[in-house]
Amino acid sequence: MIDVIDDRPGDAGPEPRAPAPDPDPGPARVDVDLWQLRVDHVSEDDLDPSELDAEERARLTAPLRVADRLRYGVGHIALRRLLAPRLGVAPAAITYHREPCPGCGALHGRPAVVGPPGTPHFSLSHSGGVVLIGIAARPVGVDVETFPRAGTAREVTTALHPGEQAEIAGAGYAPEVFARVWSRKEAYLKGLGIGVARSLDKDYLGERDPSALPGGWDVRSVPTADGHAAAVAVAGTLGLLRTGWLPASFVTAGAVGEPA
Repeated sequence: MIDVIDDRPGDAGPEPRAPAPDPDPGPARVDVDLWQLRVDHVSEDDLDPSELDAEERARLTAPLRVADRLRYGVGHIALRRLLAPRLGVAPAAITYHREPCPGCGALHGRPAVVGPPGTPHFSLSHSGGVVLIGIAARPVGVDVETFPRAGTAREVTTALHPGEQAEIAGAGYAPEVFARVWSRKEAYLKGLGIGVARSLDKDYLGERDPSALPGGWDVRSVPTADGHAAAVAVAGTLGLLRTGWLPASFVTAGAVGEPA
């Protein structure tokens, strides 16, 4: 039985916990902390980019749509402020690197914190009005997706695993069903560190047949805001899944780097 602690959007999230050391491969369950935040309650002027590194700050000045810059800034500031108390450093002192790609070995795989053994793993996703962050003691992937147009769902479904195609077609290509399957697939591929470079028809990540899911990973759909679907994938067996909504003030200038 998976224990889930779920807060409503806008509620203050639970206190973050120091991660347990990365366990050896085996039957031990892996706890995951999930944090969500509504970006439509924040403006660019509210954000303090001083905690970001040079590459992140450059992204905030790139010629992107305001909504894209806002999602990026909110997500990366929140991630640093969530990781900081776990690492015992200031948010600005956190550095990242890329792990080897499991497909080709090049250093463009899963992003990770530079730190000693036992440093927590993380994953970040944003779409529409929601930012989603996952933190765990083992490799983790998260994804949040807005519901697509019906035509998009029907078109993209043809690239998926046959079992996923049947699941979505059986629901009349409902956008919410497509988004749930797609978010589960993205979460798994991000957890692997390979992303959509892996063929989309290779793995079944639907909800109807748990026995057909990829071995060695636990994949779950999780509650999120209306009009969105979200999922988490963790290497091993999922233990306690805590989900919380961060207040908009968590990412504003001068905010304390820890949920209330």
